[in-house]
Order: sequence, then structure tokens, then C-alpha cells
Amino acid sequence: MSMRGFLRKDGRKGIRNVVVVTYLVECAHHVAARIAQHFQDEDVHLIGFSGCAPNDYAELMMRQLCTHPNVGAVLLVSLGCENFQRHRLLHDIQESGRPASLIVIQEEGGTQASIQKGISEVSRMQQAIVDVPTVDMQWSDLVIGTVCGGSDGYSGITANPSVGCTFDYLVDQGATCIFEEPGELIGCEQLLQERAITPEIGVQLYNCIVKADKYYKQMGHDSFSAGNATGGLTTIEEKSLGSYCKSGSRPIQGLTYPGLVPNTPGLWMMDVVPDGEARWGFPNINDNAEIMEMIACGCHLVLYTTGRGSVAGSAISPVIKVCSNPITYQHMTEDMDINAGAIVTEGLTFEEVRDQLLRCIEQTASGKPTKSEQLGHREYSLVYKSFQKTCI
Repeated sequence: MSMRGFLRKDGRKGIRNVVVVTYLVECAHHVAARIAQHFQDEDVHLIGFSGCAPNDYAELMMRQLCTHPNVGAVLLVSLGCENFQRHRLLHDIQESGRPASLIVIQEEGGTQASIQKGISEVSRMQQAIVDVPTVDMQWSDLVIGTVCGGSDGYSGITANPSVGCTFDYLVDQGATCIFEEPGELIGCEQLLQERAITPEIGVQLYNCIVKADKYYKQMGHDSFSAGNATGGLTTIEEKSLGSYCKSGSRPIQGLTYPGLVPNTPGLWMMDVVPDGEARWGFPNINDNAEIMEMIACGCHLVLYTTGRGSVAGSAISPVIKVCSNPITYQHMTEDMDINAGAIVTEGLTFEEVRDQLLRCIEQTASGKPTKSEQLGHREYSLVYKSFQKTCI
């Protein structure tokens, strides 16, 4: 292994060293975007929260994203009259040992003055993080997530079980692995419960799926798209069983929630469905919302399985595309990192695809860009939610 990481002053290790430009309300989006665009071919990423009303979940997510081990420095961009606790966030970032700065547009005199100051601040930060020390990294240092998007009839027999096989290996090596998503595990609640490390955690896993089923019924739909049907899936249960394969076979340590970093290595499930009544909208409004939630849980990178062919990447943490469908892979090669469809066309085993994935993870953790990084994909999505269990 040859993985090298960036050692942060808080003791965590990252596999990227990005400057994050963060807007704290939609009214500051344009200014933040113009600042980031000035550095579009460099490791300067744009993220943000659009809402103006206060929300503990959003505050937690932004704190966790801005102090993520892959983040070297942060520029906060505020309009000035939103409810977001900008000074508290700035303090938390600075306390983590990262260079951080705040621009308040109303205090700077408007758009142009704020953009120019922001460009100057980012340039200063880039110089400040050039000499961040690098250290060796092992599998046990990594937190790795997995999501699926654009699932098809191949997903449950190629890409997803290959990721599950990869998770088994990584967990055995001491890594932390996180899978999701309750709305796409409906029908698998007993299987999850049986793998819990304690009966109490088993009940939590079971009830998590029950909560998701109730929430989706209140919403009037479930996590099954027209594209899933076109790709050969027939029911949410069939999709769920395919999604379940991503979790592998190792014991489940427990539930985690967006922004809550697992406190022990091993396999964890992330609950993305808000607690309480269905008042926050669709739990996974898009795949990038889930990816950002994974990253807020500390994920250094995310394994993204797709059959129909998603092109989305992510800000902050690299995304590795694992394509389930061999035809999709040939048609969209520039976007796909791994051809799990070769299980069907070439007779590869899950273990052989796992080995390809492990090499790709190692190379990515050593600095090699993934396909989505090469193409400049830095999508992000943050919404309103509420959970009883958070680490605020």
C-alpha cells in the first residue's frame, strides 16, 4: 500500500487538501460561486445551504463538512441578515486548526467588493495549506461510504454485491464503512436486525426501516423511480434486496445519522429519514444530498453504484463510480471507474471486481483523481431535516 494523507491539527487524516467556499444562505450563493469559479481548475470547492430559517441539522452538517479531514481551509460567505450562526461556525473551524475567514456581503459593501476580497482570502489560504504535513495511511484510517443511483436490473447481481464484498474486506482490515438508505431497504428489516451486534441495536435497525416505510407512505410515494423500472426493476422490494447487497455480510455496529461520525470502526448504517412526521419533504431529494450526508459522517470517499449511468460527483470527497451494467459502462466510459458488469460479460467474480475496487480506492487515497474529479464534477446538496440523535 502507498496511501498518503494530510495530517490535520485535530489529528485526523485526509486524502484531499481542498479549500471550501461556503455560502450560508441563497442570497450569498452568487458571490461564493464567483469566488470559487476564479479557482475552477484548482482544489477550491463550493458548498452551501440555501435556507434562511434556522435549522439544527443544517448547522451540524455545515460544521462537519467544513471540518472534514479532506478540507484544509474554509471561506464563509454570509449575506449578513440570515439566521445561520456564522460566528459560531467560524469559531469551530478555527478551533479545529484550519485557516478560516468570514465575508459578510452587507458589511463589505456589496457583490463586487465581496468577490474581490474572497479571491484574495482564498489565495492567502492556498498558500497557508501548502505545507500541511503528509503521513502514511492504512485501511484502518479510512471512512468509506456507499450509495446507489440510477439502479437497474443488473445492480443487485453485479455492482452492489461487489461493493458488499469490498466492504467485508475493508471492515476486516479495521476500516469504517457506512451504507444507507432506509427508503431503499424496505423489506430487509429482519435481515438487518439479524446482523446487529446486540439485540438492542437490532431493534433500532428494524424500527429504522419501519419509520422509513411510514414516512414514505405519508409522502405518497417511495424511493422507486421511472428509471428503475426502465432498467428492469419491478418493485421496491426487489430494489431493496439489490441495495442491501452493498452492505456485505459483516455485523452491523449500529445506526449513524447525517453529521454523526461513527465512534468505532466497522460497518454502520446511516439513517437519512427525518424523525417525526413527514414535514421535511423527500428524505433523499437527490443522490448528492445523501453523498453530502455520508461526507458529513467523515467519509473520505464514496463508492457510487449505478446501472442507468449517473455522472454526478461531489465536493470535498472523491466519488468512485461502480457501473453495474456492461452496456452503460461502454456507453459512458469517461464517467465510470469500475465495470462491475464484466461479471456478466466476462465471467469475473465478485472478488475480482473487489480487487479492482481496492486498487482504485488505494490510488484515489494516494491522490489520483477519479473520473468525476477529472471531469470537474463537484455537486452538492443540503436541505432541511431534523433528527433527535445528533452531536450538536
